[in-house]
Amino acid sequence: MSIFNLGDKVPDFTLPAVNGGKFSLESHQNQHRSWHLIIFFRGSWCPVCLHELKELEENKSYFEGKNVHLITLSTDRLENLKKMVDEHNLTFTVLADEELKTLKAYDVFYHGEDAPYEDHGKHGEPAYFLIDENGQLLYQQKQTSPFGRPSSTELRKIVQYIGKNLKTNP
Repeated sequence: MSIFNLGDKVPDFTLPAVNGGKFSLESHQNQHRSWHLIIFFRGSWCPVCLHELKELEENKSYFEGKNVHLITLSTDRLENLKKMVDEHNLTFTVLADEELKTLKAYDVFYHGEDAPYEDHGKHGEPAYFLIDENGQLLYQQKQTSPFGRPSSTELRKIVQYIGKNLKTNP
């Protein structure tokens, strides 16, 4: 079902950030030359998502130590995300994809009105994309519900495993 294969370059995106201004993935990559862990989450209203975001905050220094930037985004409204970030002191990048452009570009599942079961209205589902400093895909996982997503501990293991086993180009 995935539109990306490992090694594919993922699409650039520019989205509003809760801390003001716009965030461009390509500009950020060019500035930092690091890996990025792009995490789609359901919204500020989702208790499972909030738990995960708090865990990410607790593990942020680990990811930074591995030169991995955390980028999170949701189809929730910017104002709701800003309130959540302020209330829970989240310090990593949080973006609003209200127009669903990035969600669609990354082929992330969307729980719309046509979904077979009710689940808090319309929203994007969780998804994870680890990309290298060139924007090439190293790992992906997509969900159709709030459950089954990797924990921060599992994400740490994924980063460590891929970093240790990464092939070098000849």
